[in-house]
Amino acid sequence: MLLLMAMKLVIAAFHEGGTIPALHTCEGADLSPAMEWTGAPASTKSFAVIVDDPDAPGGVWNHWLLYNVAPATQSIAQGFRHGKLGDSGKNDFGKPGYNGPCPPRGGGPHRYYFRVYALDLPKLDLTSGASRADLDRAMRGHVLAHAEFMGRYERK
Repeated sequence: MLLLMAMKLVIAAFHEGGTIPALHTCEGADLSPAMEWTGAPASTKSFAVIVDDPDAPGGVWNHWLLYNVAPATQSIAQGFRHGKLGDSGKNDFGKPGYNGPCPPRGGGPHRYYFRVYALDLPKLDLTSGASRADLDRAMRGHVLAHAEFMGRYERK
């Protein structure tokens, strides 16, 4: 019997469902946390990373869009800067790269989903600075597997 291993994403800076440390938020150094994933299908040709907040007052807020990441990649170091590993889309702060949790004060805790997608294309037909809608459209029908890890953050 063949057992298939599901993709798994781990962020050592906090526990699944736990509080994201200030270091990774707008109230700290605003550094992306280190991420590591396993279990991608052997046929993976590239990865994409999306970090978003579905609890934002105006709807889903995108904190990080990264795509065209080489298939040999299985981790991203803390403090990753855009342009060194793949192509960065424009987040909802209007910037490339990672911008961490920064919910409105007094609005309660927000959930932040860190997701990595294994894709069957070596390169998505997108230029740097693509929007979330562009990225979603380009990935449609090409996701082999994905993993997610959720953290929470609240500004007081």
